[in-house]
Amino acid sequence: MRDVVEAPDPVDVRLGARLAALRAERGWSLEELAERSGVSRSTLSRAERAQTSPTASLLNRLCAVYGRTMSRLLSEVEAQPSPLVRAADQPVWEDRASGFVRRSVSPPHAGLRGELVEGRLAAGADLAYDRPPVPGLEQHIWVLDGTLEVTAEDTAHRLRAGDCLRMRVWGPTRFRCPEGSADTRYALAVVLP
Repeated sequence: MRDVVEAPDPVDVRLGARLAALRAERGWSLEELAERSGVSRSTLSRAERAQTSPTASLLNRLCAVYGRTMSRLLSEVEAQPSPLVRAADQPVWEDRASGFVRRSVSPPHAGLRGELVEGRLAAGADLAYDRPPVPGLEQHIWVLDGTLEVTAEDTAHRLRAGDCLRMRVWGPTRFRCPEGSADTRYALAVVLP
């Protein structure tokens, strides 16, 4: 019996191509990007060739190096932006390794500073970002369902349905859905500085 090789996800293919283009625009080798991002050369190469689906943590590191938000990066691999995006057409990206699902709610537009994202974390999911994609990024986190633990610059916040946390992100952050609790769903408003 032969092993079935799955075709790469089309979004991963476009994302890989965009990551390669961003690196090429700066004239960086994979080695230079690895040094700047703290991500191994082999992982970067696999992501650019869509041989692996990048994790949220990996994309966050690359967004920090390229000075853009994750939403902006993901919108760059979608079709031409429209001022209206129907719910069925809003791009969804999943980090299967961590149990994180991200839906870009706002219509993408490179010239605007704000965007709205829906995040879903499975019980026990734990997302740690070592740096913001853009220093000073403003975030408003509104929990719609469940419980969300957010840690920013060593300050922990436990948010429940209806709670909203506003913060500016300068350092590491962590988003966690506690073990044994229901899945968490939240709205994240992101505003560039």
